[in-house]
Amino acid sequence: MTYARRLADLTASRGRLCVGIDPMPSVLDAWGLPHDVAGLERCARGIVEVLGPEIAVFKPQSAFFEAFGSPGIAVLERVLADIHAAGALSILDVKRGDIGSSMAGYAAAFLGDGAPLWADAITLSPYLGVGALRPAIDAAVSGGQGVYVLARTSNPDGAAVQLADTGAGTVAQHVVDAARELNPLVDGAVGLVVGATHHHLGCDLTGFNGSILVPGIGAQGGSVAELGAVFGDAVARVLPTASRDVIGHGADALLERARNLVTQVVNLPVQRKNY
Repeated sequence: MTYARRLADLTASRGRLCVGIDPMPSVLDAWGLPHDVAGLERCARGIVEVLGPEIAVFKPQSAFFEAFGSPGIAVLERVLADIHAAGALSILDVKRGDIGSSMAGYAAAFLGDGAPLWADAITLSPYLGVGALRPAIDAAVSGGQGVYVLARTSNPDGAAVQLADTGAGTVAQHVVDAARELNPLVDGAVGLVVGATHHHLGCDLTGFNGSILVPGIGAQGGSVAELGAVFGDAVARVLPTASRDVIGHGADALLERARNLVTQVVNLPVQRKNY
C-alpha cells in the first residue's frame, strides 16, 4: 500500500494531527529528566507510549538524537519501532539533500526495505535541485514510503531564499510545481513542508495533490484556527504539526493537550482562498 493511502486511512480514523518528538533540553527539563541518553529515551519513548494509540503521525527530529552520537541514534531506532508498533506513522525530520550517489546513500539509511532507520516518510531539502532528490523519491516509492520536500518553512530566515524571484515565480513556487508534476509518476509519494507561521505563503498550492506537512503550531506562533484562512482549499491536505505545544509541558499534560489539538483540527473550516 502506498504512503499516501496509508496516511489517508489512518488520519480518517485518528485525526490529522502530527506530534513532533523534539526532546530538546527545555522539554527534558519540563519532564524532570536529565540531559543524557537515559533522559532522552524516557522522554521520546514516553511520548509514544502515551499518545501512540491515539495519534496518527509522529515526527521525530533527528537532530536531538544525533546530538548524543551512536547511543542517541540507537534510541531513535527504538522510537521508530515504537511508533510502528503503536499503529502510527513516522515522519523522520532529517532534511537531507544531496546529489547522485550521496543522495542515494542518505536514502539507504531511511528508505527502502532493510533501511536501518526505516521511517514511513522523511523530510528532504531541495536546494541542490528538486531533480537531485530523485534517488530518495524512488527509494521511498519502492518501500511504500513518502518524502516531504521543504517549500516554505516556518522560520523567518527562510523567506530570503524561498521567496526569491526566479523570473517565473518564487523559489517556493518552483518546489511546489516540481512536486505537483512528480506526484502522478510516483504514487503521490511527494509531500511538501509549508509552515503555519505565514499570513502570505508566497506560493500557490492549487492543484497540489500530495500531503502538506505544516509545522509551527504553538510555540512558533502558528495556530490551528488560522490554517483555513492561510491554506484555503488546500487545508484538506494539511497535516498540522505541534511539538513543544504538546510535549513541552511535562508528561502529565500530554494526552489532554494532544486531544485538544486533534479536536481543533477536526472542526477546522475550509475557506476559499485567492492566492
